[in-house]
Amino acid sequence: MMHGPGRDFGLRTEARKAQNISGTLARVWQYFKRYWLVMVVVAALVISTTYMQVITPDLLGQAVDCYLTPATAKAFSGGNTLSPIPSGAAARPTTNCWLGAPGPQAATNDYIAGLGAVVLLLVGLYVAGALLTGLQFFLMNTTGFRVLRNLRVDIFHHIHRLSLGYFSEHEAGDVMSRITNDADTIQQAIGFPLVSVIQGILLIVWIAASMLQKSWAYALISLAMVPFMFFATSWFSSQARKAYRNVRVQVGNVNANLQERISSVRESQAFGREEENIVQFNESNAASRDASIRAVAFTSALAPTLEAMGYVSITIVAAVGGWLLLQGHILFGTTMSLGLIITFIAYTQRFNQPISQISVMWTNIQSAIAGAERIFGLLDTAPDLVDKPDAREMPPIQGRVELEHVDAEYKPGEKVLCDVNIVAEPGQTVAIVGPTGAGKTTIANLIPRFYDVKSGAVKIDGIDVRDVTAASLRKQIGIVLQDSFLFSDTIMANIRYGRLDATDEEVIAAAKLARADSFIERLPKAYETVLGERGSGLSQGQRQLISIARAALANPRILILDEATSSVDTRTERLIQQALVKLLKGRTSFVIAHRLSTIRNADQVIVIQDGEVVERGKHDELLAKGGVYHALYMSQFRREVEDAPTAQGVMVAAK
Repeated sequence: MMHGPGRDFGLRTEARKAQNISGTLARVWQYFKRYWLVMVVVAALVISTTYMQVITPDLLGQAVDCYLTPATAKAFSGGNTLSPIPSGAAARPTTNCWLGAPGPQAATNDYIAGLGAVVLLLVGLYVAGALLTGLQFFLMNTTGFRVLRNLRVDIFHHIHRLSLGYFSEHEAGDVMSRITNDADTIQQAIGFPLVSVIQGILLIVWIAASMLQKSWAYALISLAMVPFMFFATSWFSSQARKAYRNVRVQVGNVNANLQERISSVRESQAFGREEENIVQFNESNAASRDASIRAVAFTSALAPTLEAMGYVSITIVAAVGGWLLLQGHILFGTTMSLGLIITFIAYTQRFNQPISQISVMWTNIQSAIAGAERIFGLLDTAPDLVDKPDAREMPPIQGRVELEHVDAEYKPGEKVLCDVNIVAEPGQTVAIVGPTGAGKTTIANLIPRFYDVKSGAVKIDGIDVRDVTAASLRKQIGIVLQDSFLFSDTIMANIRYGRLDATDEEVIAAAKLARADSFIERLPKAYETVLGERGSGLSQGQRQLISIARAALANPRILILDEATSSVDTRTERLIQQALVKLLKGRTSFVIAHRLSTIRNADQVIVIQDGEVVERGKHDELLAKGGVYHALYMSQFRREVEDAPTAQGVMVAAK
């Protein structure tokens, strides 16, 4: 039963709502803070490797101005004294030579030795930078995987805290997409790519500062294309972010569609709806494809655009610097030299590289941010039901259940139950009957507090269920549904799900009580037989017997049977009834049924119509009244009269 807005509406709302990138990144950082020591080491490595990238262009310029150019000038002069090379320079540039520049009377070998020292220093910096970058890569990715693990654990824990109302409005495939696809996109970005973006930004700032320090005028000329590059990056990135956010939504739709179609494959084949399912899946798959193509289009266009602008920047640096050098002009106090031009060309290349890298990696980060927004949107979903701050543990239940003036609703203003009053004494069996949609299952959901009442109270042994923890309450309540869920595990594990600390002997005893041992022993591996998805391979009745055995093993004081026999044949029903005889004995039981055999010997029958209790009493008493129950009996139960003596004999044995 679905209440509240549908799935598509929820996804459209999420895709439209304003996104808070800084807030999302701040929340991701909260997960990284747990590994602050590793992050400090990574930060130190980032600063070290960035510094190495900044000083290498300067060393290249020093190699030219301090050693190569003077040595070339000496070769032109043919003597031991220094003379300028024929470059038209007005004055010899003053270059800061870190390793010291040979004097005017130095021999050629001195220049060669100095040049070799600079080359060795450059090689050492490159090797050290590679090793430190590798260590940085390892530490950051290791931390990223740990963060991803913690994030997935938080998602999984939160999913189990959400109320049933959430899952009635959101498909399982879309919820699964948050913990699989969305988490995977974060994994692709929170490791080394994220550090590369941070390092790239630091490198850009550091290189710009170094260029301005050497020659602010030449730096401004060199950075002339930067505004255009940042504008292109900003525009393409914003478009990519929107596109990737839509991709995440469409992938969620594909997963939801796929999960639903696979789960309903039997129904699809039974009604011949395979072609329609394929058409619907193709539509959602095509929407995902179109969204992905649009995202990739923006991603693909950005890199070549920035690369072309980078070549233009290098051309400007070389052309302006070369012209000033040949003309012998001084640019606002800076005497141009060949080494300075080479340094600025290298600076410009280093400056442009992180912009291009950031643009490529930023698309991954944009996709990761979109995925993180969806994950945090799930984590921010407040459960409809939470324990009170002072909620206490539910003491051992005796079994008295009271519904006092209960009103219930799923949507505000649309009452499902109205002023319902029911009292079940310990050990009594209460049958709840009524037409479809009358509110029978809602009553069953209120007792274990899957939903809260709008007004009134549900009390167990005089204690309001809202005053105790939900976990301690539900541990003492057993539920057998019309279509109980069985896991893809052994039969032993499926029955033990009712009480995980039960021994094999206790599991087998519960199976015998439920009359399930006879067919289990005939299976190839008996209790170690592994079931298919949702218990495929077993009949509906066999699945019900296993679910009854599971409830019996839990040994609850309150038992709820929600149409547990409505989907089985008469013979299987008799087996289930025999199992229920022992299971119901001594327990307070609420039986929601459409079959006469499950209710005719109940201690009291509650008749629900349009959310209200219209009649109550025993089966024979209500029939004698000739009211709503009598009409229900004549229209729905009369066909079972022939089987009634057998069913009655089974139920009488419980008395």
